[in-house]
Amino acid sequence: MSSLESRKAFNELLDLLQEIDSRYLGPEWGLGTDEDVAGGFRAVMHILQGALFSHFEEDTNHPSFLRIVSPSRKFTGDNADAVYYEAPIDPNLAYRIRGNTGGAIYTSLTLEAGTQAGGLGTHTAGVINDETFEIADDGSFEVILGGAPREQNWLALPPDANRITTRHYFENETYAACDPTITIQLQIEAMDALPPGPPPSDASVAAGIDRVATFVRSRTLDMPPPGEREQPAFVSTVPNQFPPAVKPGDFALAAADAAYSMAPYVLGPDQALILRGRWPECRCANVSLWNRHMQTYDFTTRPVSLNRKQTRLDADGGFQLVLAHRDPQVANWLDTEGRPFGMVFWRFMLPSGEIQPLEAEVVAFDEITGSLQK
Repeated sequence: MSSLESRKAFNELLDLLQEIDSRYLGPEWGLGTDEDVAGGFRAVMHILQGALFSHFEEDTNHPSFLRIVSPSRKFTGDNADAVYYEAPIDPNLAYRIRGNTGGAIYTSLTLEAGTQAGGLGTHTAGVINDETFEIADDGSFEVILGGAPREQNWLALPPDANRITTRHYFENETYAACDPTITIQLQIEAMDALPPGPPPSDASVAAGIDRVATFVRSRTLDMPPPGEREQPAFVSTVPNQFPPAVKPGDFALAAADAAYSMAPYVLGPDQALILRGRWPECRCANVSLWNRHMQTYDFTTRPVSLNRKQTRLDADGGFQLVLAHRDPQVANWLDTEGRPFGMVFWRFMLPSGEIQPLEAEVVAFDEITGSLQK
């Protein structure tokens, strides 16, 4: 019994969680206050939930789509206006995907590389979106992955592709990620009928636990501590200053057909951050508030994200958004939950025009008046 591979893998997972406790959830990763550490434990629990939910059981011969993040399972930059699914794939096989857009304003399928055995993706290996595959009047579609090339509705499977992510973006008055009326129908199956897999064994259970451990490690201890990681061009390390929005290329877990801009905010207890800009010509766009662990703030009860439909525009078509710790009684409030530090992340999907620079100004909370009135 003591020589079981599954027991060995389980104890290694416990050792990993102990190491995360002693290293990741402390000063080495910049967590100093009790509140910071508690938030870190919460983030680790969400990551562990994601690992167990989508990676412990895995079968590339008979895959199925599982929702990646939810209001109670957040990591790697979730989004109040989107629903995401994923499935494991084998680049040596071919698959048929059937689905329905479900009213989404943007739908895409992205191949991820480097995610085998639970690892964090290293880069994107291919993408197809609703501009390049046919959709029926009722929203239904069919896309083939791999196999012989086809003229349309086909995405090649390069040798390094081992997972597929689907993105379904909405621009509604309510947040799509917590809207129970939104249903995305998705099905994936191998093109060739394959026999059932063997029943669970000591080796297969151990492999599942190893995937869970790799998933958790890759999103904690394998991430460089703050200040030591190389940031992409769309990320600013200067508080309250936003870089130009740019496309991420093949940056892992990003949408290659989007443009992003992100910066940290820092605010005192009686300060607010005014954000001025103009939504560009694009399929959809939004801005979200994240904590340091790339988790959205609580969009089920607070206004922590704004899309174009939710934004009240000025007379000239621009906007002014207000990040504040309490309700300033003006339009376009983004609730910081009272957090003095966090991240502001902008998404612009399929941009076709110029994305004007975003302007940010720290002001005293009591100065929020005039043109910002509701």
